[in-house]
Amino acid sequence: MSTGATASDKAGRTPAPSPLTTDTVRELLSDRKIFPGVPDDLGEDAELVLDSLGLVWLLHTLEERHGLVVEPTDEDIAGLTSLRRLTEFLRAAQADRAEGGPGNER
Repeated sequence: MSTGATASDKAGRTPAPSPLTTDTVRELLSDRKIFPGVPDDLGEDAELVLDSLGLVWLLHTLEERHGLVVEPTDEDIAGLTSLRRLTEFLRAAQADRAEGGPGNER
C-alpha cells in the first residue's frame, strides 16, 4: 500500500513550498504600521516605494512565514517598483533556493 510519499520525500527532502503569489505578497504588505500608504487593493503595476524599514520588515516577515531568506542587492531593490516586480523577484529567489542556489544557507 502506498503512503503517497514522493521519491524526494523518501530521500529526506521537504517538498518545495507553493510559489508566492501577488496576493501573498500583497498580504505581506498589509501591516499599516509599517506600510501605511499601501492600499489593500494595490494593483499589480501600481507604483510601489519601499523605504529601508519597510524592506527590512518585509524580508523578516517573508522569512518568518515562508522560510525564504532573501538578500537583495541595491540593483534588485531599485527594480522593486511594483507589486508585480516584487512578486517576480521573490518567486525567482524562491525558485533559486529550491534549486539549491545562493541564499540556501541560514
